[in-house]
Amino acid sequence: MRAFVLSSTDTPPSLQDRPTPAPAPGEVRVRLRACGLNFADLLMARGQYQERPPLPFVMGMEAAGEIDALGDGVTTLRVGQRVAVFAGGGGLAEYGCFAAERCLPIPDAMPFEHAAGFMVAYGTSHVALTRRARLSAGETLLVLGAAGGVGLTAVEIGAQLGARVVAVARGAAKLKVAQDAGASVLIDSGSDDLKGQFKALGGVDVIYDAVGDPIASDALRALRPEGRFLTIGFAAGQVPQFPANILLVKNIDVIGVYWGAYASFRPEVLTGSLAELMGLYAKGRLKPHVSHALPLEQTGEAMELMRSRKSTGKVVVTMLD
Repeated sequence: MRAFVLSSTDTPPSLQDRPTPAPAPGEVRVRLRACGLNFADLLMARGQYQERPPLPFVMGMEAAGEIDALGDGVTTLRVGQRVAVFAGGGGLAEYGCFAAERCLPIPDAMPFEHAAGFMVAYGTSHVALTRRARLSAGETLLVLGAAGGVGLTAVEIGAQLGARVVAVARGAAKLKVAQDAGASVLIDSGSDDLKGQFKALGGVDVIYDAVGDPIASDALRALRPEGRFLTIGFAAGQVPQFPANILLVKNIDVIGVYWGAYASFRPEVLTGSLAELMGLYAKGRLKPHVSHALPLEQTGEAMELMRSRKSTGKVVVTMLD
């Protein structure tokens, strides 16, 4: 089988031929059809992500396909079943073996391109906004990086929850994508006087930050008393350094959100959230945005689209027949 493999953090990952794996007890083998790329994949390729699998390894944190073999002891899934998978790796290949509990059955009407990019982006935003920030209808949500993979889902879910959503992204085209997802106020991150534009909002209740500094620190001052600042990621490369006195005098909560960590200490949080999200998708209330879908042999180009900020929503790699 073909797989996109990282052999060293000093050289780019490459497409290689590898033996087709057999499922171990408790695992299923999936004929993979699509893999959703995440910013974390770029960090993994440079050895800068918080999780560092031993080299070499097959890249791709989340994917979707059909189960084609069961390991011993698997009784909850069946051969031929369509599933999405979150395993932290192994998704950029024609086949992969994954723990059965990491596989989520998907509706027959859900395209693999949607399923492959659904779990991390929508899961992160749903857990962040409902569980961590407790976003309520009528509150104002400010999303930094609003046209990116996770940011766009935050706009969509925030609007579904009844919030006034302020989208911050660079350029008219990306802001239009955010507006179509439910944002009612648009701010171009490349414009002058961002601090003034944030102040003119009249206060926000929740900030969803997938970008980092310098824009995160500018946005912080727009929070109302008892506002919540969600730290999602640092796509701009700078970790915010907030003055504690501002947090103190305004009673601000800074809240970290690492969606994947729940799998190890509170897996029911993920399963409950994903069940709710799948229900919303089935009702047509969530509409995943895939700006680019490229074949497996063009995975390097797909990753460059994210690195160069030329994509909106998700970039997906396909392994269709």
